[in-house]
Amino acid sequence: MRLLFALLAFLGFTTAASVQAATPQQTAETTWRLLDYIAVDYAGAVDQGRVINDFEYAEMREFSGTVRKNLRALPAVATTPRLARESGALERMIMAKESPDAVAKAARTLAASLLEAYPVPLAPRSAPDLARGAALYRTQCAACHGAGGAGDGPAAAGMDPPPIAFTDRERAGQRSLFALEQVIAQGLDGTAMPGFRDLPQQDRWALAFHVGTLAYSQADAREGEALWQADPALRQKIPDLKTLASLTPQALAADIDNPQAAALMAYLRANPEALEPSDAGSLALTRTRLAQSVAAYRKGDQSEAKRLALSAYLDGFEPVEPILAARDGALMGQIERAMGELRAAIGRGAPAADVEAHAQRLDALFTRAEETLEAPAAGGIASFVSALTILLREGIEALLIVVAMVAFLRKSERQDALPYVHGGWIAALAAGLLTWIVATRFIAISGASRELTEGFGGILAALVLVSVGIWMHGKSHADAWQQYIQKTMGKALTKGSAWFLFALAFLVVYREAFETILFYAAMLAEGSNTAVVAGAGVGAVLLLAIAWVMMRYSVRLPIREFFRYSSIVIAVLAVILIGKGSAALQEAGIVGVTPVDWVPRIDVIGLYPTMQVIAAQALVALVLIAGFWINGRAADRLAAQRAG
Repeated sequence: MRLLFALLAFLGFTTAASVQAATPQQTAETTWRLLDYIAVDYAGAVDQGRVINDFEYAEMREFSGTVRKNLRALPAVATTPRLARESGALERMIMAKESPDAVAKAARTLAASLLEAYPVPLAPRSAPDLARGAALYRTQCAACHGAGGAGDGPAAAGMDPPPIAFTDRERAGQRSLFALEQVIAQGLDGTAMPGFRDLPQQDRWALAFHVGTLAYSQADAREGEALWQADPALRQKIPDLKTLASLTPQALAADIDNPQAAALMAYLRANPEALEPSDAGSLALTRTRLAQSVAAYRKGDQSEAKRLALSAYLDGFEPVEPILAARDGALMGQIERAMGELRAAIGRGAPAADVEAHAQRLDALFTRAEETLEAPAAGGIASFVSALTILLREGIEALLIVVAMVAFLRKSERQDALPYVHGGWIAALAAGLLTWIVATRFIAISGASRELTEGFGGILAALVLVSVGIWMHGKSHADAWQQYIQKTMGKALTKGSAWFLFALAFLVVYREAFETILFYAAMLAEGSNTAVVAGAGVGAVLLLAIAWVMMRYSVRLPIREFFRYSSIVIAVLAVILIGKGSAALQEAGIVGVTPVDWVPRIDVIGLYPTMQVIAAQALVALVLIAGFWINGRAADRLAAQRAG
């Protein structure tokens, strides 16, 4: 049997020439697999310093030489010298016929160093779907390996070498789930075993987990469940999916009682959700959708690939975005940008390799995000600061607009309209509170709903502010203001104008309140409730203080300066809101995405590195500039008429 494993391994490895054409990740995966075979099969070649199987010993020497060549073909990194030393030491140990335990330890040490230098996903990002794995096994594997995994499928007759029997307990004890996933992905050249790299990675892991259960019985799994639930020390030995996927039953048996090791492996391989971290569920969905999107794109189904990529963002990433933004806003921004670039690549029909490269970059970013989300929740001080800054950041824009409206009405001596403005922002806060209750107790607000609310709300507010800003700038000229006063003083406020003020106040405040409550709901779910409430309270007090100062200062300003400064502030806010609204609609899939690499992402001014956002902001800015210029010309003509 060991001779067969060695032959399969040897036939599965590429020559030095093909390694040169492989990607670094593929070369690293192949080399790791080679080291795994050395660690397991060397014992069948050498015993007590004597060669007991000439063919297998020759293969071990060949394998160690191939490892050295593969490492030389990989791009140089900081640990390249150490890898060279370890590979050389392993080769010399095999030449000297050292003990199997020493060679196995050296091979596994080098394998660990290799993956540290050239990271390869060692585990699934979330618990695989075993039902999906069983279905894949029936359609892809059972014909050769047999329905039960005994290597006795109808297509196995006459195969040389014959299919592996997954029910072999001894063999199962020597193979990790990671090793199984690698064989599924790469196949074995020279045998009937093909590679399944086209399968989404999560599907390959599901298949590997299913295959990894075939050597164990349901009684083993029930025993393992009882052990897992009863002994916390055992749970500490296998704390996560990464440990489970990289651990062989044999290695676990060396640490605990052998029957317990088999039972634990039977249970955990059949129930990997027992190790699933609760914070990473949505990112797991994101990874699955992205893998499906790439697979659909490779098959030529561009529309399905685009739909799945959008679902990856809205259904997978969007639910965890508030928590990630509170913990690492820069990383959240990188992921949003990378996902937009992926959708753009799919939309323009980029080569499949480019789409896969975008997906791989996202995979690395998701790994960082998972580490951030799985870290202990922020302490009290961090939660306080986050709650404070979120409220100030989201509240300033709305505050500036409402204060400008109130100050204008007071200077115009139109206090009769003030109840509509105050009613608007008070109603927006009440609606925000209702949204909080609904979102936390009754239904979850979907990613699409959130982006559409922010997007259309931002664009509508921006368009209104464009007209308001141009109008206010026109009244910054003394003659224009006097003419306006003469026409409007003493006239009752129309219902249409009053409700317009109400709607504008409601719109700008609710848009910011909607964003804020989602952030706060995510932060409160993590704990530190007292710190979050305190931060929000201090933020509210600061906003009130800012509003008071602005109102006092605006009263002292001459009317001309007031309108001039207010029009500039509103114009700037219109540009910011059109940018944020356009970006939200891009994330909802309503507006296309054309990345612009040289433009930075600056959330505070609504600038995002896409052609559509830049064009929208430029268009609004040009309209405002043109409106201000026309106002100036009109004021000059009016002044000339009065002088004449």
